Amino acid sequence: MTTSTQAPGGFETSEMHRLLRRACASAGLDASDARLLRGHTNAVVLLEREGVVVKIARRGSRVDDVRRTVAFVRGLTDLAFATVPLLAVEQPVVVDGHAVTFWVYLPQPSHPVSAEQLAEPLRALHALRQPEFALPVRDDIRAIRRSISAITCLPSTSLAFLSEHTDRLETELAGVEFALDPGTIQGDPQHRNALHTPDGRAVLCDWDTVAFGQPEWDLVTVEVHCRRFGHGPRHYSRFADTYGWDVRAWPGYATLADIRELRMITTNARKTHQTPGSLDEVEHRVEGLRSADRHLPWTIL
Repeated sequence: MTTSTQAPGGFETSEMHRLLRRACASAGLDASDARLLRGHTNAVVLLEREGVVVKIARRGSRVDDVRRTVAFVRGLTDLAFATVPLLAVEQPVVVDGHAVTFWVYLPQPSHPVSAEQLAEPLRALHALRQPEFALPVRDDIRAIRRSISAITCLPSTSLAFLSEHTDRLETELAGVEFALDPGTIQGDPQHRNALHTPDGRAVLCDWDTVAFGQPEWDLVTVEVHCRRFGHGPRHYSRFADTYGWDVRAWPGYATLADIRELRMITTNARKTHQTPGSLDEVEHRVEGLRSADRHLPWTIL
């Protein structure tokens, strides 16, 4: 396997190799040409000859959460929903307490899925009936506080600032009146969490954050990615036109956007040890928060 200086999914590289080999052997797959695709959160590995992507859930992930994700995606597949399909093997495979899943590989062109292409599958997701099992309830404030408590890369003054900012936003959130009906949300819809299919459609992927909550969270996430990562307002406007609702025109927009950005910052700050070189970007984003610069460009991590 191609090696990396990262600690993919929080695992040492040698440990990741061992987990991968054992999981693939259990599923009857050849891992000899394995190549790391992404390692910032989960370890995501391509078996090119097999046409399979293997995801080793990040260290600390609950096996039951991964089982719920597998059940949810199988339910989507039964509905012919636009999702990357799971491989037809028994899964997740659990190796030494770590959950491993297997997905059909979709070769990708050089350009990512556009925000506009996300609109129809997201709208369809938000309209789905609830699955028979309970999804977690969306709680960004709790997730932010959990991340702040685990951050070791920032000085105490920055941690105090982030905590105070969280307190202010929690107070604002209590006064937000949501406009849409709650339902199933993807949790982190963005250009890199969707894939092109050979017939030119876009399908959603990365269901780790699927939850029950307000669709406004998904819509503001797409807007943040368009604004912060160089896609621009027109790119988001095409998404909003296709979806049929523009979150920017809603009174609660600024509060949700600020919370979503704070969660992105604190999550990345908590994981800097897994992504060498990311600390500069985290500090850049924190300074942008201090100056209330809503249009400061970010570099994606």
